[in-house]
Amino acid sequence: MLSKTSASSLLVVLGAAGVSAQQALWGQCGGINWNGAKTCVSGAYCSEQNAWYFQCLPGTATTTAAAATTTATLTTSSSAVVVPPTTLSTSIFTASSSSSSTPAAPPSTTSSSSGSSAAACPAIPGSLGSSVSTLPDPFTFAGGTKVTTKEQWKCRQEEISQLFQKYELGTLPPKPSSVSATFSGSTLSITASQGGKTISFSVSISNIPSGAGPHPAIINYGTYGASVPVPAGVATIGFNNDDIAAQTDGTSRGKGKFYDLYGSSHSAGALTAWAWGVSRIMDALELTKAQTKIDPSRIGVTGCSRNGKGAFVAGALEPRIALTLPQESGAGGSGCWRLETWQNANGYSVQDAKEIVGENVWFSPLFNNYVNNINQLPFDHHMLAALVAPRPLYLMENPDFEWLGKISTYGCMGAARKQYQALGALDKFGYSQVGGHNHCSFPSAQSTELNAFIGKFLLNNANAGTTNVYRTDQTLNFNLDTWAPWTVPNLA
Repeated sequence: MLSKTSASSLLVVLGAAGVSAQQALWGQCGGINWNGAKTCVSGAYCSEQNAWYFQCLPGTATTTAAAATTTATLTTSSSAVVVPPTTLSTSIFTASSSSSSTPAAPPSTTSSSSGSSAAACPAIPGSLGSSVSTLPDPFTFAGGTKVTTKEQWKCRQEEISQLFQKYELGTLPPKPSSVSATFSGSTLSITASQGGKTISFSVSISNIPSGAGPHPAIINYGTYGASVPVPAGVATIGFNNDDIAAQTDGTSRGKGKFYDLYGSSHSAGALTAWAWGVSRIMDALELTKAQTKIDPSRIGVTGCSRNGKGAFVAGALEPRIALTLPQESGAGGSGCWRLETWQNANGYSVQDAKEIVGENVWFSPLFNNYVNNINQLPFDHHMLAALVAPRPLYLMENPDFEWLGKISTYGCMGAARKQYQALGALDKFGYSQVGGHNHCSFPSAQSTELNAFIGKFLLNNANAGTTNVYRTDQTLNFNLDTWAPWTVPNLA
């Protein structure tokens, strides 16, 4: 439970005015554990973004509901293609609206209103639970129930996703009320509207293969993008993620087109805002498939360093990503907070949670409440990989830069690999730590592995090579079972 001081700080961060009867435009007005104002100022209404975050949007609920009847249109490549408005979230999962912290029962199968079956998942916990110094068990619900089936694993993924959003990443908003896209030359232009506000951004598509297609593509984060060589037959989508959420330094909080749409006080950190941008790229690719010749079911995402963290989070929060390729993401990416804290306590110099929140705005301001006692978090970054599993994931790390945490990334992703093992999907997981090169400079020693992942999972070549990879070129004194002592179930 939060102390009174921490709880007060949390409300300030969220922009809540505890003594005010109404919340300002774009402010938070509800959600699980929200104790602030739940009504909005005149001219705004309280809209449920997901179970954790309700926001004051311009207009009225009636107007928004009427707008949801808009009909989609599809025109030529130089004209707009519009997504039908929807209230569904683009988040990988739908949160439970309950804040109960009672022990979770195994999911049961119930019939939805549409007649299809759906798993009834345990309620998302309303409290942090017990502190744990080892890496938390991904195969045990917060309420104590063990995961024994794939259906239960889906529920556990839902729980993990919502916990990450609540305590570290900030809330991923649902799909905007409308999304449109146009493609001309090599530019894919995207427009998103929500609550009377509209933003537009564009991405470039290069090296589109010849032929009718559709062809696979890799989204490359940023002006400081990954250096991974993209093979023939795969297009490259250049994504200026800084345009969506700035990341200059601590003064970048709330700046960028994501915040123009959702408000500068939105809980999402830059990593989550970028993932939202990737989701809009996916929307646009689905709409313009005939014009771009890009196959939206075969999209990878990559980035290096800070943008490697972003690529990892995008793969975790956007289930349409077919291949996630973080390069040298280090702390806040493939490294675990607990391992980084342990390293620094034992003479290493590794980026950790306390440092990272002061350096930039990659994480939600909510995360600041936990960085001095990281053991209280009910997750760590091996469980970020749980949100990707069993989709393909190949992580490239560089041991020559201690700041990245060669032990923390190796150990953390060793624990992540156990999740793929439980799902019978070890051939979809790769971790490769190779030195002898500059930061964000791709080493030839990883070419065979990279080409195997791209070949198998984007080019549909089953014989592209070995994709069951977990290796380092270092001699590391690390006992994985000490840090990940939990039993690995057979969920396959």
